[in-house]
Amino acid sequence: MANLKAIRDRIQSVKNTQKITEAMRLVAAARVRRAQEQVTATRPFADRLAQVLYNLQGRLQFEDVDLPLLKKREVQSVGLLVISGDRGLCGSYNTNVIRRAENRAKELKAEGLDYKYVLVGRKANQYFQRRDQPIDATYTGLEQIPTAAEASSIADELLSLFLSESVDRIELVYTKFVSLVSSRPVVQTLLPLDAQGLDADDEIFRLTTRGGEFEVERQKVSTTVRSFPRDMLFEQDPVQILDALLPLYLNNQLLRALQESAASELAARMTAMNNASDNASELIDTLTLSYNKARQAAITQEILEVVGGAQALG
Repeated sequence: MANLKAIRDRIQSVKNTQKITEAMRLVAAARVRRAQEQVTATRPFADRLAQVLYNLQGRLQFEDVDLPLLKKREVQSVGLLVISGDRGLCGSYNTNVIRRAENRAKELKAEGLDYKYVLVGRKANQYFQRRDQPIDATYTGLEQIPTAAEASSIADELLSLFLSESVDRIELVYTKFVSLVSSRPVVQTLLPLDAQGLDADDEIFRLTTRGGEFEVERQKVSTTVRSFPRDMLFEQDPVQILDALLPLYLNNQLLRALQESAASELAARMTAMNNASDNASELIDTLTLSYNKARQAAITQEILEVVGGAQALG
């Protein structure tokens, strides 16, 4: 009977755990939807900014424009902005982006270049601090759905590093959101800005349901660029306008990277919790079978004892 009670308690414990993992999966799904809504809400500003930059690109020869954010220097030191999460229970999300950043640092070191980290997320901060790596700044406790204010704060730090020539290039290491079951860490150069990369094409993702299951659809979005009239006069020098817009473009790029990383983390957590719920169901079935077998064995043993006792009395 003691064995039966232990199995019964174990089944109840696994059921309680399954309720928690299923609740966490649904919460992550709701937050993915919020991330989707935020991406959609920021599109009008991103579209208009891309349109203005595209037209300025047509008016100016960017290679002839002497602006700090476009200036390429001889690279001696590189800043690595690494975006991770604050929480666990999201599969290999944090491990993958940390490993990609670590490998990139090794590549830079092999080339004879110095590097320093700017870390977003508690997991990356804890990992690199334990290994005594050069860390310039850390950001933790960000909203799970990133905001423009947070992106602006991080961008200010990056601009300070680049404009003060503490680093000659800034690279971004983040997780690109592909689908609910797939994401990949990528490395992207943030500064200096590449004039050829100032285009109007982008992507948005949509969380949908099909057959009772969540899935993600990515949609290519192309901004309809309307050219400025050729006789348009600017109250300010176009170069000054460009100089004012490039930091906004950097903020927008960084916000999109934060959004992609947040969506990747939430999708990884959804997948991890879904797998945990499935494993709990399998374990409950196995334990239930063991319980029934043990119960049947106990009943059989009791019957044999009764029969044996009756025979002894007879």
